[in-house]
Amino acid sequence: MSTSAYIPEKPFTLEKPFAFVDVETTGGSASTDRLTEIAIIRYDGHTVSAWQSLINPECRIPGYIESLTGITSDMVADAPTFAELAEHVQQLLAGHIFVAHNARFDYGFIKNAFRRLGQDLKASMLCTVKLSRRLYPQHRRHGLDQLIARHGLKMQDRHRAYDDAYALLQFWQRVCDDHDHQTVHDTVRALVARPSLSAHIDPAVIDALPNSFGVYVFYGENELPIYIGKSNRLRQRVLSHFASDHTAPREMKISMQIRRIEHICCAGEVDALLTESRLIKARMPTLNRQLRRQKDIFTWQLVEKSPGLWLPVLLGGNDIAIGQGRHLYGLFSSARDARESLLAIIKSEKLCKATLGLEKVNKGSPCFARQLKSCAGACTGEESPIVHSARLMTALSALKLRDWPFEGAALLREGGLVHVIHHWCYLGTARDDDELDALIASGTGDFSRDTYRILVKHRDKLLDAREASLRLE
Repeated sequence: MSTSAYIPEKPFTLEKPFAFVDVETTGGSASTDRLTEIAIIRYDGHTVSAWQSLINPECRIPGYIESLTGITSDMVADAPTFAELAEHVQQLLAGHIFVAHNARFDYGFIKNAFRRLGQDLKASMLCTVKLSRRLYPQHRRHGLDQLIARHGLKMQDRHRAYDDAYALLQFWQRVCDDHDHQTVHDTVRALVARPSLSAHIDPAVIDALPNSFGVYVFYGENELPIYIGKSNRLRQRVLSHFASDHTAPREMKISMQIRRIEHICCAGEVDALLTESRLIKARMPTLNRQLRRQKDIFTWQLVEKSPGLWLPVLLGGNDIAIGQGRHLYGLFSSARDARESLLAIIKSEKLCKATLGLEKVNKGSPCFARQLKSCAGACTGEESPIVHSARLMTALSALKLRDWPFEGAALLREGGLVHVIHHWCYLGTARDDDELDALIASGTGDFSRDTYRILVKHRDKLLDAREASLRLE
């Protein structure tokens, strides 16, 4: 499709021509989903030329996407692939500012489509969500549906690439009609020149972030936390989320969902790690699946059944006393994971399940693995219990949990703070003498796998609370 019939009511001299772009896709991930339609409307301030095409994504279009866009798998079956359109798309976009609504989404999909062909796309971006926020701050919502209703934009077929791109061209004309040219020029120049942040984030918020130790919280709609992270360079880390969202599905989700950023300054690395862990468990952000609270923790404990013979016993929940018990191996989120891990070690090291009490056989009879020559023979007396147990301990050594090195609580000083630890449990952080005394007296705290790993990594910084000065300076 091509046209040059559009005559703007108020011609506007652009420093660089615009390409209003919209795409339809098979889903929301720029790295895994594919394009199904693209429209590019080029505008130089006076004339318009438009082009659009369906695209064969070379995969099925999900039913819910077909319902949303009206584009079905049958419709794109005979359409060109992106590889067939790539050269023309590159020519249309060359020398133009890439303009789209939530521009990172459309740009991310097209950039990844080029990347799969071994090509690159580089273009300056202008997001019409950000443009609307800057020039119409009296309005709270700036989605395309809100812009269509607010400005009376003509729309025939919502969620089709040409109609959505044409709506952006109409919105641009409303911008030019409603504001003086200098204001529009300055706003566009500022938005195009800045790093491409999420459409909903005020750049002043990023500028206010310290580039030091801290924790950040990304909030989505309805003030729900979607992601919590930490860094020793807070501002740089937050910006990195928006720099990589074209290729990483999680970063794309963050960019699309984020509405507000909150940050907490920390005294150092341990403070940042512990604060991040605590906030993730308390607020349960949707995109922090790795560190969210695990209700159950399991570990293997080796118990001496008879002189020289050590057997694994699975402990879970309240039976675990990390730091108090001895010969503990591994931290697992389920009993199944714990058993699978042990069985893998048994198989690789040719240990005997019968000797370990995991398989029933008559005394002196070979276990099933021995019959397959996958057991060294502890079940038949060809390997002594002492040697078998030594091999078991060696095989498990990489999973061994650290014994607690103190009789009571320990302190970890960081800046003006003191973290109080007992049996690898984080009791809390003290900022003054009263808080410190209360935490030491309590002697209790929550244990979690990530907290244990944080504290073990920094164990050399721990001070015996009985010997260290318990007063804060």
